[in-house]
Amino acid sequence: MINKMTKKILVLIVAIVTVVSVNAQGKFGEDEQKCKENLSMFREYYKQKNYADALKPWRWTFVNCPAASGNIYKNGPKIIKERMKADKENKAAYIDTLMMVFDQRIKYFGKEGYVLGLKGYELIGVDKKRSEEGLGYLVKSLELDGNESSVQAVYGYMKAMVNLEKLGAKTKADVIGAYALVSEIIDFNIVSESKSAKNFIKYSEKVENLFTPYANCDDLVSLFSSKFDPATEDISFLNRVTKVLEEKKCSSHQLFFDASSRLYELEPTASSADKMAKMSIAKGKSSDAIEFAKKAIEMEENGNQKAIYYLGLADAYRNGGSYASARNAVYSALELRSGWGEAYMNLGNIYIAGAKNCGSDFEKSTVYWIAVDAFSKARADEDTKERASKSINTYSKYFPTKETCFFNGVEAGKSHTVGCWINKATTARTSD
Repeated sequence: MINKMTKKILVLIVAIVTVVSVNAQGKFGEDEQKCKENLSMFREYYKQKNYADALKPWRWTFVNCPAASGNIYKNGPKIIKERMKADKENKAAYIDTLMMVFDQRIKYFGKEGYVLGLKGYELIGVDKKRSEEGLGYLVKSLELDGNESSVQAVYGYMKAMVNLEKLGAKTKADVIGAYALVSEIIDFNIVSESKSAKNFIKYSEKVENLFTPYANCDDLVSLFSSKFDPATEDISFLNRVTKVLEEKKCSSHQLFFDASSRLYELEPTASSADKMAKMSIAKGKSSDAIEFAKKAIEMEENGNQKAIYYLGLADAYRNGGSYASARNAVYSALELRSGWGEAYMNLGNIYIAGAKNCGSDFEKSTVYWIAVDAFSKARADEDTKERASKSINTYSKYFPTKETCFFNGVEAGKSHTVGCWINKATTARTSD
């Protein structure tokens, strides 16, 4: 049984199709005065964000004077989508109307490539199940506009491809191919400083977030290597390459070294200094890593980010065997971010790495008490709770036995100070 609202929508669609099929009688149709009144009315409501009251006069202009103003099509999608939210039962019918808005916009105002990009973008946004259809519009949009494609077309194309991969209609290779295509367009607009450059910079991160789950290091290196020029001055591209490679833990690859070095040459910021520190660690150049990490800390003003760079400094010291200095760097991070689980995880790993420098086998085993204390603090942070629990279970097995403790004059449950470079009190525990 079709309800009254559905009937009304179907009548609207039929009316639209009928009017669109007939040549418009001038810009304002048959009734210029009424057209201007409804245009003015819906625009005023629209500016006030009163989309419910804007619907009726908008609909009248759409049906009766479709060539009167581009605002009919620029504002129409928002009005329809707001109505869609209020009348979820008839969502499908409203989506069809939304698609007609874009078709009619092309008929009366042209810019087929641009409008098809908007059409595909909006369709996958309101109905993921129609991503195949949306992708068709987006493919044609990119074919027509190339490097002049809109941000919506570029992001929509990538989003549609990911949606379809999740539905089993596309493959990982399709997603990687899609990224290769859209990244070319993104790079072109950023480098050429097009009027949409700021939006492309903003959306490049969203595109990367869609892409990175599908690519391993080999995929990423292959993709970026073909586009990397050692003499490039494209800072946005270098930031993107280093960011993606770092997030996917590909920072030991030569491409990351080359891109980071070039980025630091062009823009010696806290972020690029941090990347140089990581690069130096991977190359086994601990002294260089320490210097770059210190520069990152010095240049950074944001407290939380500075704390992250302190952990980078701790990594540099740890890799160089300076465990006390590594521990002190973590303490500096915790001064900025109290209770931070990641810092305590780092601290525990420093103790484990430095246990080898602590005398007899018994003395080395007591260091695991201190490490587990740090992991226990990390367990209080939801972000590190799971990893901390695993580390506690793993390293508690390395505690000394009851017999070993007795032989060394240590009693379980009593306070014991672990010496060496640590010099910290803890509670004695056994593995049995």
